[in-house]
Amino acid sequence: MDAILAFGLLIGLILGGMWVQFAVAGAGLFYIWLIKGFAGWKALGIVSWGSANSFTLAAIPLFVLMAEVLLGSGLSTRLYNGVAPFVRRLPGGLLHTNIAGSGIFAAISGGSAPTAAAMSTVALPELSARGYDKRLVAGSLAAGGTLGILIPPSITMIIYATFTETSIARLFAAGLVPGILLALFYMAFIAVRVLLNPKLAPRGEMRSTWSELGAALLDILPFLLLIAIVLGSIYGGFATPTEAGAIGVIGAIAIAALYRRLSLRLLSDALRRTATMSGNILFVVFTSMIFAYATALSGVGEDLVAMLNDANVSRLTFLLIIMVTFAILGCFMEGLGMIAIIVPVIFPALLALGVDPVWFGVFVVILVELGQLTPPLGVILFVVASSSKEVKVEDVIMGTAPFFAIILLFILLMIAFPQIALFLPSLTVG
Repeated sequence: MDAILAFGLLIGLILGGMWVQFAVAGAGLFYIWLIKGFAGWKALGIVSWGSANSFTLAAIPLFVLMAEVLLGSGLSTRLYNGVAPFVRRLPGGLLHTNIAGSGIFAAISGGSAPTAAAMSTVALPELSARGYDKRLVAGSLAAGGTLGILIPPSITMIIYATFTETSIARLFAAGLVPGILLALFYMAFIAVRVLLNPKLAPRGEMRSTWSELGAALLDILPFLLLIAIVLGSIYGGFATPTEAGAIGVIGAIAIAALYRRLSLRLLSDALRRTATMSGNILFVVFTSMIFAYATALSGVGEDLVAMLNDANVSRLTFLLIIMVTFAILGCFMEGLGMIAIIVPVIFPALLALGVDPVWFGVFVVILVELGQLTPPLGVILFVVASSSKEVKVEDVIMGTAPFFAIILLFILLMIAFPQIALFLPSLTVG
């Protein structure tokens, strides 16, 4: 009963318009009071210190800063233009650049919103002027943007690892193949859609010359090297994710300097945006630790395990329930909040059902992607719509619907073939 009251208060506060951080903190404090009274609040100091004193979480501001330096220097345009010559002859033309460019930028930004914003700002005016169908353009940008939290390094995966004590290196390895596969599925859908209806994309995109391909490769090569160094240092065991984040910041500054975009103004703006975004993320973690402490006190996780055993609920049924829950919550809650609230409660049940924590980390991240595209309030829908006056939210929703279905099918594929996520981690140590 206490759990129902606490979760009811949480949902009520969020629906009432309160910021997720304060809603989670208020519900967590109320939950503790229901269980232990005011005496239960005496442990909040230890809980607060435990959530803040984490070397793992230090990776978050570093990866955010790396992305902000590159984004602030306007290098997303160079990246987009560098990818375009390699894909424009495919059915769908430059629509594939939205996906491929987002996939590469995702490996730099660590988040969906920065990826969607960076690609949309460049692509929407360009493709609209060329006569591409605006709904398909908007849908591909929204879908490509969600790759930001799946293709490593991923801030969402770092948060999941914090709550479950799972290896970040193994999580990053687990997200790589699903991220690439999902991007390829998006591109395959675009190609088939344009072949069936050629009016969606203009014909006659000119063939790229060898000199153009060479120039384009020089545009994207520094980004690929940065990704290889950051991820390679983690997978090779040469650096922790936090140390790799520091390497990434140095690399991002070097790339900005290489293209003569580096300035004190750029660095100060990047640091300011990093402080704001990191503070918001870490505040979610801090308040969620309070709620996680309350759920641990109540024993709701163990109660859930007992209930599932009594009801003889299968692993597949439980995963489908979680999938529906995330899709619904994604309408009005950000991804980090969903992970921080739900994962600590259901994690004991997952272990009892024999679900691999690394595989489930990728599963949860894809569910967060799904939630970010869930109409009518998925956050990525508004990020793309706000990037151009020519595209309305309704256009983004209609364009995103097929990609939403692709994610659903991919989740089922992940359930049927878990090795999609577990193959690479089985080859790595950490």
